Amino acid sequence: MGSRSSHAARIPDVDSIQRETGFSQASLLRLYHRFRALDRNEKGYLSRVDLQEIGALAVNPLGDRIIDSFFPDGSLQLDFPGFVRVLAHFRPVDVEDHGNRDPQEPEPLNSRMNKLRFAFQLYDLDRDGKISRHEMLQVLRLMVGVQVTEEQLESIADRTVQEADEDGDGAVSFLEFTKSLEKMNIEQKMSIRILK
Repeated sequence: MGSRSSHAARIPDVDSIQRETGFSQASLLRLYHRFRALDRNEKGYLSRVDLQEIGALAVNPLGDRIIDSFFPDGSLQLDFPGFVRVLAHFRPVDVEDHGNRDPQEPEPLNSRMNKLRFAFQLYDLDRDGKISRHEMLQVLRLMVGVQVTEEQLESIADRTVQEADEDGDGAVSFLEFTKSLEKMNIEQKMSIRILK
């Protein structure tokens, strides 16, 4: 059997992907195998249908929105670099890497701010940079289903938007979103341990 690095050499642009995402070679190799397993027809890319086969996404109330995040700008195909770029948002934050970052380098995909941007776009469906009451209501409907009445959902949506809306425009901007979540441990809540 060859070494891990010889297997990783089969991954196109492995060094570039590793720099951009922060994934170790071992993690990239595991993700590459997962990508190839999802690509049942060996097309070299994934489609929405391929991702809908993932059981955890199929039962997640935000599964469709998460799948949408893999296909920015309405694209229909997802290559391996795009696949790991999205997953990098869920990579746990390395405490030792945080202090050593070159300020000239782009912010890591798994930084608190990038995790918040990712979460924000799950709500901001029309991509106008604001979460409206209507968008908040849509997410709440997906998350709680029929367990709560429509009137209760509307009340929760109104209260949530009101509490976060500092400028009084009736919607939540990204800045207001980040402020409303400043006490929440996003780094932990939006991390998947296996993605080290």
